[in-house]
Amino acid sequence: PPELKARLFANENPFGRGDKAKKAVAAALADSYMYPFMVVRELESKIISTESIRDSQLLMSAGSSPILLAAAMHFARNGGAVISGDPSYDDLPEKVKRFGGNWVKVPLTGDYKLDLDAIEKKIDGNTSLIYICNPNNPTATVLDPDRLRAFCAKVSPKVPIFVDEAYIDYLDDPKAYSMIDCVQKGMNVVIARTFSKLHGFAGLRVGYGIGQPDLMNQLERYTNGNMCISATSASAALASYDDADYLKNALQKTTASKEFLYKLLKAEGYEYIPSAANFVMFPLKMNGGRLVEEMMKRGVGIRDWKLNGKDWCRVSIGRMDQMEAFAEAFKQLS
Repeated sequence: PPELKARLFANENPFGRGDKAKKAVAAALADSYMYPFMVVRELESKIISTESIRDSQLLMSAGSSPILLAAAMHFARNGGAVISGDPSYDDLPEKVKRFGGNWVKVPLTGDYKLDLDAIEKKIDGNTSLIYICNPNNPTATVLDPDRLRAFCAKVSPKVPIFVDEAYIDYLDDPKAYSMIDCVQKGMNVVIARTFSKLHGFAGLRVGYGIGQPDLMNQLERYTNGNMCISATSASAALASYDDADYLKNALQKTTASKEFLYKLLKAEGYEYIPSAANFVMFPLKMNGGRLVEEMMKRGVGIRDWKLNGKDWCRVSIGRMDQMEAFAEAFKQLS
């Protein structure tokens, strides 16, 4: 369209980066002719200290995508199969297929959560990895942390478990829901984290993986490690990591925009899945592809999905002006 009023299809943080991160980017430019060995190492040390892990358990990357790719390449060997929910974030499973492995899809529960019992039942001799996106994308549902910990303790001795925590910062108590403590206890679990969401780094590209030393060493062979992170990005991430005021403010704004969307959908006669992330999914009364096309004509970008044979829409949470643009366009079509 001539003007994209609301970019609500990529689950980004539309409130941008915090002032500390912005200043860090500007300050880093002066020395960015040099390789950023020191600042990246400082960022690694900060993460290692905060998460109470060993140096050998951390693998830095440009966002979490390289970690997902490395896992896909490693676990697809010899035709290995990955088990995941359906629908769920499909980056890792799709790449497993690309590299000669298989993808075993398990339907969600009745309340649109990952079905851990059904996933466990699908494990067989070909299973090389279990992929858990929590909170899940695109449904924005989150698993009970005690239930997921019990699952990890029971299943990880048989099959490695990859827990993608891209959206965990949107929970009220991220630490309580994170499975990093499973890694600390020696379980065969890999955690993926990214600065792309609440920190607002989708275009700066900083992320990391945490797991047992042997496995992280194997995954590192498929990556460029910390040398894929620029001086500006590493400096910004270091500044943003402890910027509690900014993160709290961005979360509050996200919640306000989400509540606006909830009220709109209710007023228009739509149900929705309560969201634990920065997007909301709801069932449609029309063809999803047509809705996406018509909304884009009105300058609003969204995503459509097929779930249980029906058309659904996923709307990323934007600034209030973007949510108002969504509301104006949606009312014309709903």
